[in-house]
Amino acid sequence: EYLQTYKPYGEKGRIPVAQFTGEVGYNLRIVSDYSQTFHLYGGVSALAGYETVNWGENILRDGSTIQAKDAFIYGGAVTLSTDFYLSDHVALGAHIKERFVFGNDTGHFLFQYGVHLKYQF
Repeated sequence: EYLQTYKPYGEKGRIPVAQFTGEVGYNLRIVSDYSQTFHLYGGVSALAGYETVNWGENILRDGSTIQAKDAFIYGGAVTLSTDFYLSDHVALGAHIKERFVFGNDTGHFLFQYGVHLKYQF
């Protein structure tokens, strides 16, 4: 997984923080309807990867030095996701995820959300 966020800097500036991670986990179906068109899942996972701050550049344009370093990261995540089956093969869904990341200098909690479209063969 690739995740890029921005940390605010100064009045209008921002510093990019990118994470490259791999994740292994388990999802458990919590609720589904009788016709199997709606599913709600909860999951937990472990993750590990690498984080880079400002793509390795420690000096900013104004001459300031970034104290946060690139680092190997590890942690976990909890996920809640839902799928609505539009047909036998196509599902529309949404998910929320809270990631707990350690080993870095830029923050330990990251909230993610999104929508997805699945096609199953």
